[in-house]
Amino acid sequence: MKIIVTLFIIIATATGLLAQESIQLESPDGQIKVEINLDKQISYNLMVDDKLTMKNCSFSMEIENQGVLGIESKLKKSTTKQVNEIINPIIKQKTSAIIDHYNELTLAFKNYKIVFRAYNNGIAYRFQTGYKKNIKVLSEANNFYFTAPAKVYFAEEESFLSHNERSYSYLDLDSINEARFGSLPTLVEPTSGPKILITESDLVDYPGMWLKGSKMHGLSATFPHAALKVALREGSDRTEEVTETAQYLAVTQGTRSFPWRILMVARNDGDLITNQLSYQLAGDLQLEDASWIKPGKVAWDWWNYNNIYGVDFEAGVNTETYKYYIDFASKYGLEYIILDEGWYELGDLMKVVPEIDVEELVAYGKEKNVGIILWVVWKTLDVQLEESLDQFEQWGVKGLKIDFMQRDDQWMVNYYHRMAKEAAKRHLLVDYHGAYKPSGLRRMYPNVMTREGVKGLEHNKWGDDITPEHNVTIPFIRMVAGPIDYTPGAMVNAQKKNFEAIWNRPMSMGTRCHQLAMYVVYESPLQMLADNPSNYMREAESTEFIASVPVVWDDTKVLEAKVGDYIGLARKSGDEWFIGFMSDGEAREFEIDFSFLDDGEYTIEYFADGTNAHRYASDYKKQMQKISAGDKLNIKLAPGGGWAARIVKE
Repeated sequence: MKIIVTLFIIIATATGLLAQESIQLESPDGQIKVEINLDKQISYNLMVDDKLTMKNCSFSMEIENQGVLGIESKLKKSTTKQVNEIINPIIKQKTSAIIDHYNELTLAFKNYKIVFRAYNNGIAYRFQTGYKKNIKVLSEANNFYFTAPAKVYFAEEESFLSHNERSYSYLDLDSINEARFGSLPTLVEPTSGPKILITESDLVDYPGMWLKGSKMHGLSATFPHAALKVALREGSDRTEEVTETAQYLAVTQGTRSFPWRILMVARNDGDLITNQLSYQLAGDLQLEDASWIKPGKVAWDWWNYNNIYGVDFEAGVNTETYKYYIDFASKYGLEYIILDEGWYELGDLMKVVPEIDVEELVAYGKEKNVGIILWVVWKTLDVQLEESLDQFEQWGVKGLKIDFMQRDDQWMVNYYHRMAKEAAKRHLLVDYHGAYKPSGLRRMYPNVMTREGVKGLEHNKWGDDITPEHNVTIPFIRMVAGPIDYTPGAMVNAQKKNFEAIWNRPMSMGTRCHQLAMYVVYESPLQMLADNPSNYMREAESTEFIASVPVVWDDTKVLEAKVGDYIGLARKSGDEWFIGFMSDGEAREFEIDFSFLDDGEYTIEYFADGTNAHRYASDYKKQMQKISAGDKLNIKLAPGGGWAARIVKE
């Protein structure tokens, strides 16, 4: 495979125009081309399948006392390379192996470089600097301009202080003015041509990128500035607000690589599901030993309000209740339980409430082969870092759910890295909540298993915006960046007309099978079971299926896909296949073609929406039959419905 790079030079004429250079980089298959224009302002055009999709997209970076990189810079040298290798993720998600195949172009200027990569499913670019001393980045510009009007799935935000838990509004791109901004990832749908998903990776020692409205059918980057002063909100142990910002984005090392700006190309919606550029472009593994990291499922307490029943003790935040959770987890082979808010006196991680004996629970869990994960407020953990982490290690805790960071300025991005590193030293898994989107950290520190940064099931406790439409939108946008701790698994299900938000007796919108399918569709190596053990044991068939679904995968195949309408995936683990279908508010029918199976006979066990699931959402039917690679199966989904299956070879 040869790398395709073309250099065009337009010689200055007698009119005195400056020389203009243009360099073209192609993807390995030649279908994606990026043309970099080395004029006064460095910019690029993106062509997909010989059609111009994006035009005059510009970028630059202003560094104090060094000028603006990307403007009026003289090219000293350009180099190219081709890479075609296999990445074997420490913690699998979509596949056990990732083909990392790209062409790369490096443009060298005085004291800095610009690196472009062209893949068969997208492009990426970044700055690299070579200054001897620390630098102060005053600003960075990234302008993404499309050649025609477009639609956009926009996660609009109100402030840089955000959990990044937003609904995706489907808007005209040109309707978003410069005062409106949203969090990444952002999915743009041009009038014709492929969809483009914008995100970033290898975010280290630098603020996260957000997008605001722009002119010319475009979006422009915006960033939180460095925090000079912060203060906890009055009466809060967790919400730290930036009260004074600097006139710069970051003070950082002078010799370094900056985050990748990624444009993923999706000719069809299913391409978004299989795109792994966020992982491919992440930094290298930072752990010498990752063999201790164990993915798994977690019995979660907070969403279901500890509403266990049929027991002879009072349910609540107490040792007896969590032993019950451990017994449940052990019975169904779940690897972990979590102690969410309430196990310690807020503000002091060293003060366990009298009703809880963590050491007793860890010991009991060890007997049952169930690990303990602890929820902590990020700020309290930061203040008590060494003593608390050492205590957790001594107890034998297996992981932490770190919550309420709500920022991604430079300091907070560094906090994520620092906590990942410190947790890994003590063999602790990490689940970030109140968090920004995944940006490569999980490859550097694979003990960072999952994170929120998604509008998930918890919102059903107080609102009605976790609709089936929302549920079949997030796999194509937020999940493309990395794992999502959506926390599925509701056993009380309702159609939209019957749904009610009840804080301490929550339910989900959509059918039971819609929830079951989430365990196949939603990627999270640390996957929660949100409902209470009493409900799960009452619904043993559903629970047995959930318990059987792996949390990491060897292969993923897209069977059906349309953003906001439906999704159907087949995933492989070992010799078994699992299938998950989810629909929006419409009833739908599909034909499953089992040609992805190897030769031989299989038994399929599947859960389908019941005849009356359109009115009683918990209605389902379970069936088993024999199938082979040449077979097809017609399935029906109720409004807000789902379909889930396990396939075992005979």
